[in-house]
Amino acid sequence: MSAPEFAAAQWTRAVGAGVDPHEYLRVTEALPSVADWGPAFLRTGRAYLERAEHAGSSASAGAHLLMAARWFHLATLAPYAEAGRAAAEADSALGRALTVLEPGARRVSGEGFTGWLRGPADAPGTVVVVPGLDSAKEEFLDLASALLARGLAVFAMDGPGQGVLAATTHLGPDYEQVVGRVVDALGVTRVAVVGLSLGGYFAARTAALEPRVAAAATVSGPFRLDWDELPEPVKDIMARRTGGADAAREFARHVDLSDLAPRIADPLLVVDGAQDRIPGVTNGEPLARAAPRGTYLSVPHGDHLLGNARPDWLSRLSDHIAHELTVTRA
Repeated sequence: MSAPEFAAAQWTRAVGAGVDPHEYLRVTEALPSVADWGPAFLRTGRAYLERAEHAGSSASAGAHLLMAARWFHLATLAPYAEAGRAAAEADSALGRALTVLEPGARRVSGEGFTGWLRGPADAPGTVVVVPGLDSAKEEFLDLASALLARGLAVFAMDGPGQGVLAATTHLGPDYEQVVGRVVDALGVTRVAVVGLSLGGYFAARTAALEPRVAAAATVSGPFRLDWDELPEPVKDIMARRTGGADAAREFARHVDLSDLAPRIADPLLVVDGAQDRIPGVTNGEPLARAAPRGTYLSVPHGDHLLGNARPDWLSRLSDHIAHELTVTRA
């Protein structure tokens, strides 16, 4: 794939993650090849670190650091020898930003997870935000902001094989065990779980198997995967994140919610983009039908992760989670 083709494919994802669309075009239009993606995005992120160093206020410094975290994370989307360093820089920039902007934010880590707990100590509910195959906690800052604006606490995490943990751990299907350890570490009795892309499968699986989940939502999450039909780039990413081609094939075999969906007893919102068509991926409509309290939202013009359609789903999802954690709180 050429650099222009790759940049076009990542366009709405990058804009959905919160980078300036004009700057994205300036950076990607200058790329000779996909191999130059990572270095160019790292340079852009480091320019934001430099701005933060010379900022005239803590608000400006924090905003620059958040933007640096976004660019560093996006650097990992193309095959790149220093992707681990980019993920570490994204993690560092996010931590520095929250230290400046939200002194009450707390880093929480444990076996197979790490992330930031944000929001008021007396929040009426806590939301765990779960990333996907090649996403990370730095990608969904706008979602976290929408949930925080509704008075909730938010734990945006990296799990095994994700974000800053991708260099040292491997993705596995039993993500509900990871979320269970997160809930233990947070010291709460009930949570909502929001999962994006492959994280949608993890969120739905967790909602079925972890009794402390009171509500869930998925965004572009798969109901089922067919390994033989998946595009080669997806297989390659999955192999890197799970520990090899055989592990990836076995992982894909587990991604099937047919038996688990009927066990999701709590409210579930399933969000899909109707333009999200990946060979080998069955999208979320069967999940919404099979879950006893499932609701399906399909956005006609939405693509994968619906970065091109945020007004059509972001507020509704945030209101759904807030309602279930506050109005209907036990």
